Amino acid sequence: MQCWRGLEDIPEDWGRSVVTIGSYDGVHRGHQLIIGRAVERARELGVPSVVVTFDPHPSEVVRPGSHPPLLAPHLRRAELMAELGVDALLILPFTVEFSKLAPADFIVKVLVDRLHARTVIEGPNFRFGHKAAGNVELLAELGTTYDYTVEVVDLFVSGGAGGGLPFSSTLTRRLIAEGDVSGAAEILGRPHRVEGIVVRGAQRGRDLGFPTANVETVPHSAIPADGVYAGWLNVAGECMPAAISVGTNPQFDGVERTVEAYAIGRIGLDLYGMHAAVDFLAYVRGMLKFDSIDDLLVAMAADVERCTELIEAYEAERGA
Repeated sequence: MQCWRGLEDIPEDWGRSVVTIGSYDGVHRGHQLIIGRAVERARELGVPSVVVTFDPHPSEVVRPGSHPPLLAPHLRRAELMAELGVDALLILPFTVEFSKLAPADFIVKVLVDRLHARTVIEGPNFRFGHKAAGNVELLAELGTTYDYTVEVVDLFVSGGAGGGLPFSSTLTRRLIAEGDVSGAAEILGRPHRVEGIVVRGAQRGRDLGFPTANVETVPHSAIPADGVYAGWLNVAGECMPAAISVGTNPQFDGVERTVEAYAIGRIGLDLYGMHAAVDFLAYVRGMLKFDSIDDLLVAMAADVERCTELIEAYEAERGA
């Protein structure tokens, strides 16, 4: 998959294409319907498929300080889109100047002049242009002038997550903030992931017999509620079952919120400075302060046993 950062990166000889535009944070199951249809339509027409997204999130530019928690950084989104068969990803720098483009100017500048759109695939709530004044009706109307067609795909999948509410990035963020990572996984179609560099912490886990990787997460990451979780630690292509701790470590009167993952049964790992991804499978318990270190050790051993059970059950079900 080609990845372009800005309109100037698009090849000069780029021909017609099928395009879809959106933040697509998380590339959840609703997003997958739209992107998947764009890929399918592009193959029917014999042209490439292009996803257009923005960096930073438009809300941060329009309303500074309102950046929503990120479900996936751009590199992860690119990986997920490539798995869906997307041919090219265009990441547009979203600036104050860009935010002031009138809807018609946005269409001409992006879809017509550079991507030569033949078909545009969007969800029913798609908005674009200055003050989000453009909608799918205007998009289709402009298509009659600029020689592209528009197809609207219903992205509103629903299920048990969130009490049956339609799946969305907003709902996913809420569930993650509440610690309902299994509900978030139902929407995403996979476990929620946070990523970052492994940094040195207080190293108490090593001293206690449960050495953890302290992951310095990407800014604005959607971090689950404080607690202990079952999941996986992914480093250098290796996926290791893990017991994950999120919080300030109240046992030692911590103040900084951290994400730490203990690769179950793995001793002597040297991961400092390496990029790591932590996948959250299930919530195990809340963050507690115990009466003694011995009580803490008993709880940690029980956590590891419970995490192992949950991971083994999940992997057995997936393998069935």
